[in-house]
Amino acid sequence: MPAYLIVHAERRREDMLVEDPALTLQIRDGWAVITDTHGIALALPTEHVACIQRVDEEPEPEDQKPVPNEE
Repeated sequence: MPAYLIVHAERRREDMLVEDPALTLQIRDGWAVITDTHGIALALPTEHVACIQRVDEEPEPEDQKPVPNEE
């Protein structure tokens, strides 16, 4: 499931973790905009954000998963 850790630039507030099965992140016109299937879920001015990091583990493609040992 997509998850983003948002670290605030001024550190006056707590960092924020946003999770949802359908999240996408776009940076546009000075805004960090996180959307889901219903539209905009969160919008922050980029000047207030130190960084946004995707912190979920993306699933491995089927052809790259380890092969089980056969004994």
